[in-house]
Amino acid sequence: MQVTVNIPDELAIEAAAHGSSLESYVEHLVVSKAIASRLLPPQKRLSSEEFNAMLDSLAQFSHKIPDLPDEAISRESMYRDHD
Repeated sequence: MQVTVNIPDELAIEAAAHGSSLESYVEHLVVSKAIASRLLPPQKRLSSEEFNAMLDSLAQFSHKIPDLPDEAISRESMYRDHD
């Protein structure tokens, strides 16, 4: 199949930066997009409740993380190896 389109100059610059011809670069982009759309699930936008539930699940065991000693995060401890 052959398709004729108007290509922005920026795309030609990107192709040159990748060391590819414009045609092969555009073909690569089209094929990559086609493969990604088949392999990756469609992006779902989370509701506020779903987002908060996800954050809660990430923080589920955060209360078990021990506190760092104060000297571990003092200015002096961060810069002690610097002149």
